[in-house]
Amino acid sequence: MLNPIDEIKNRLDIVEVIQGYIKLQKAGANYKALCPFHSEKTPSFFVSPARQIWHCFGGCQKGGDIFGFVKEIEGVEFGDALKILAQKAGVELKRQPPELKTERQRRYEICEWATRFFEKQLEASKTGQAAKKYLLERKITKESIKKWRIGYAPDVWQELSDFLVGKGYKREEVERAGLAIKGNEEGNFYDRFRGRIIFPIFDLNSQVIGFGGRIFGDTKRPDGQKEAKYINTPNTLLYDKSRVLYGLDKAKMEIRKKDFCILVEGYTDVIMVSQAGLENVVATSGTALTPYQLKILKRYSENLLTAFDMDIAGDTATKRGIDLAQLQGFNIRVILMPKNQDPADIISKSVKDWEKLISEAKSILEFYFETTFSGAGTAGKFDKKTAAGKKEISKILLPVIKRIPNKIEQAHWIQELAKKLEVKEEKIEEELRKISPITFRTEVVEEKPPTIKSGGRKEMLEERIISLILKSPQTLTIIEENYFNIFSSRTQKILRSFKNKSDQYFLDSRFWDFEPELADFLNYLSLKAEIKPETNPGREIQICLKELRSWEIKNELDEVSKEIKKAEEEKDFKKVNDLIEKFNKLAAKLIEI
Repeated sequence: MLNPIDEIKNRLDIVEVIQGYIKLQKAGANYKALCPFHSEKTPSFFVSPARQIWHCFGGCQKGGDIFGFVKEIEGVEFGDALKILAQKAGVELKRQPPELKTERQRRYEICEWATRFFEKQLEASKTGQAAKKYLLERKITKESIKKWRIGYAPDVWQELSDFLVGKGYKREEVERAGLAIKGNEEGNFYDRFRGRIIFPIFDLNSQVIGFGGRIFGDTKRPDGQKEAKYINTPNTLLYDKSRVLYGLDKAKMEIRKKDFCILVEGYTDVIMVSQAGLENVVATSGTALTPYQLKILKRYSENLLTAFDMDIAGDTATKRGIDLAQLQGFNIRVILMPKNQDPADIISKSVKDWEKLISEAKSILEFYFETTFSGAGTAGKFDKKTAAGKKEISKILLPVIKRIPNKIEQAHWIQELAKKLEVKEEKIEEELRKISPITFRTEVVEEKPPTIKSGGRKEMLEERIISLILKSPQTLTIIEENYFNIFSSRTQKILRSFKNKSDQYFLDSRFWDFEPELADFLNYLSLKAEIKPETNPGREIQICLKELRSWEIKNELDEVSKEIKKAEEEKDFKKVNDLIEKFNKLAAKLIEI
């Protein structure tokens, strides 16, 4: 009987798993994509269906099997990756004793039980039913309430906490999950969400990781002040607001299929837009777009439609997020929203009006030009006929034009601005040069690509030789016995094994008798050989062998030099002369190579 790991690998195809996260393109027998783990413009991320492995041959050099991919992209430990993939594969894992469960697993369980509690309260409690009636009046259907698992938190201090404690969790765990707050008194905890309609927040695998709560009724704080309209789970082990997009778990496949994503601001906006038939919609949950969210979105599409309330003249968080998306190469179109209305308001009155707004969406530059010259979203309309008006208009539009990465597109908008302001293009270009990138840099910290770990030049040469042999088996004859002493023990083991098998066997990993780590290494080199074409592998191997010989002799020369210096310090002149003779012979060998 197969163990769970092997059973999962047998049931799941790596291409299908990875396509659930990023867009793959066919590349011969393999697939390629922009690496999701570092920024790049040319695809260097490859997936091999035959070997069921992936590897980035670019900036981060990461690679592995389906478990390694899920660990990296979800930011989880192996146990959690196993659970995620077991669920996808329909493989049942043996239940672990509570004391052996990871903290992450317990957090997921707490969030799931809390969601069930909130759902039950919406259906069963008197105030919950009133909250449900309110949702239905807002045109959120019963089907959507169920799909998005909307619930209600009763206006009671410890009801949820008591429920979770009854399920075997400690109050401190409930607090760490973001569902309770520690009071002033020792050991006193109270529920974070009370008297609120609850929107569970999901990760990419539709597991609940946090909650958003909208006030329902006239709930007041103990000091008599009104509660905030919305509150959210604070950052926890599972939930980080800057890295999560509400609804992405349900939208990701549709975003890839339609090749664009609709960005809105609130939970109800996502639900209503999805309900109206456009499921490729996500929300930033009231925050500005962050580099992390944009990085996730780029896995699915580079085309964004925004339905935000944007103040083009102000330095708003929303505007800075859009600026950042523009800098990262996204194609952005803006849905022009009627004043004081959001997508949920429009859809609840007329789906056709919403569809019309989408069809009339403007490019980001069209939006900036139209709103700037019309005065919409600004303190007032600027007079493009006056010097002061021209100056104010240019202050808004020049930084936007500066951000355009494509110089041809940039030239078009320079011409457009020059025409509208009735000035020469040269003057626009002159002012554009004065704008430093610092002027429009968004105040966010970019993720740095991981440092590439290198095993040194010798290891690279040995890998290259093995890779070439895997691609062209006939070149194995070039590696004669007298070369073996220049290789590491690992490479010697691989080459001797290959020499003991016929060509058709050593190329098929099913017949390798290596330990798993070495087999994984050869799978990686086989994939590398496939994606890196080589016109003359035999000649390339000869060059690598010469360099390895040269590397070996240079190392020996370094050692002899150290010995000469030591002998000179000890005034052992006979030894100095012998070592100099040895040095000269080695140097002569180096010249011969």
